Amino acid sequence: MHFLKILQNEHIKIYKKTGTWIMIGILLTLLLGFAMLQKYVLDNGDQSNWRNQAEARIAQMEEGMENGPAIEAGREAMGKEIAIQQYRLDNDLPPVSADSLWGFMIDATNFTAIATLFTIVIAAGIVASEFSTGTIKLLLIRPVRRGKILLAKFITTMMFALFMLVLLFGFSYIIGLAFFGNAASDLPYLTYTGGQVVEQHMVGHIISLIGFRSIEIIMMATVAFMISTIFRSSSLAIGFSIFLMFTGPQIVQLLSQYDWVRFVLFANTNLMQYVDGTPVVEGMTMTFSIVVLLIYFFVFLISSWVIFKQRDVAV
Repeated sequence: MHFLKILQNEHIKIYKKTGTWIMIGILLTLLLGFAMLQKYVLDNGDQSNWRNQAEARIAQMEEGMENGPAIEAGREAMGKEIAIQQYRLDNDLPPVSADSLWGFMIDATNFTAIATLFTIVIAAGIVASEFSTGTIKLLLIRPVRRGKILLAKFITTMMFALFMLVLLFGFSYIIGLAFFGNAASDLPYLTYTGGQVVEQHMVGHIISLIGFRSIEIIMMATVAFMISTIFRSSSLAIGFSIFLMFTGPQIVQLLSQYDWVRFVLFANTNLMQYVDGTPVVEGMTMTFSIVVLLIYFFVFLISSWVIFKQRDVAV
């Protein structure tokens, strides 16, 4: 009962802050701006000749398979692309246009990076702010163990991340519907599974995109949470986490020729590489990446828990 009360109080602390609602407002404003840019400024191409484009794509992939690449994963990806494009032609299923409801929502999933930034800010301050303001003493005099206090704060951080993702999906749907309508909303997403092309509902595809990209939110929020707990500095946690967020993937690409890079956190956060791309290092699998992510996740959490439990919290 005490734990649930602490959990409730942590949520109240977050949502009573003006900064939280400013972040939500920024997310909404960016989506609105992107919708206007997509509708009135960007050239989204001519969709009327999509059949010619699909046929050209098939010819290009077939030529690519004949002349290379040497990597088997690349040949397999080309084979899947050919099958999907041929299925599209056979069943008269045009691709989703960028200036449509589904096209806008798919592009809007890239705004998970903004949701990650906002979650980092919350994760960085949820522990450190207690020390900077001295309110940590008020928490520790309650009949609740330190571990449960830390757990409540971490759960609150993860729930905020989920809240941001739900807002992203909801805002993008409402804004996309308002700007582009629901024309062609029955178009499916085509994926190659089990040796054949399968039609998937577009909503399910968009949710899966957000789900895959939420891995980065979880891991970066956990990093910020750990730094906040260990060093009691929200500015350090925010700065270092954002630095890792933007430079980590680039560093992995630079070092991709080395086999050991597969054990680096940022070589594994993008699970979409196993769905519609090729792994950073040949031979990596989704199972391997999930195991690596879980190891990092628990190392970050255990480090936070050990420090918070044992360190003197006098301020």
